[in-house]
Amino acid sequence: MRALLAIAVMLVSSAAYAAMDIPARKAGLWQMTMNFEGGRIPQQTIKQCIDAATDKMMNSMGGQMSKENCSKQDMQRVGSTIVVDSVCKGPMGGTNVAHAVVSGDFNSAYTVKVDSKQEGGQAMPGMPPGGMKMQIDAKWLGPCAADQKPGDMIMGNGMKMNVRDMPMGGGAPGGGMPPQMPKR
Repeated sequence: MRALLAIAVMLVSSAAYAAMDIPARKAGLWQMTMNFEGGRIPQQTIKQCIDAATDKMMNSMGGQMSKENCSKQDMQRVGSTIVVDSVCKGPMGGTNVAHAVVSGDFNSAYTVKVDSKQEGGQAMPGMPPGGMKMQIDAKWLGPCAADQKPGDMIMGNGMKMNVRDMPMGGGAPGGGMPPQMPKR
């Protein structure tokens, strides 16, 4: 189950912070609920405490990873939504072709719908071979709790980690966030 949570963190980090020029999220505690279609990963819920600096750091890291891993990164605004089409290196080898639609106001709630197809490489554990569909529903819950610091992520099972402490690089001291998908 821990591996599934790590994959979920990677996917939410990459998809939620993927599209270029998405407005900054309101500071405070956000709850992100992820639903995966067709795989063996159950619904995942993550709560994340952010401030302006953490949100900016995640945007910057997502952008840098996209430059390094994506051969195509197209974004367009269509009405009140943002549509992102990307072609990136897959986390298990091969190529990941993704279409993401982002909607919401980033002050109270937003939704990210991702349709991803994998070409080549190994299938990710728990995911159907060839691709997947995922939806992230995020809502602002209010201020972070007194015992939380910006970057803290609390998984549905109670496991807590901080994106600033994750081992994969980025612009923050001590860490960054996992790779993959478009950029924010």
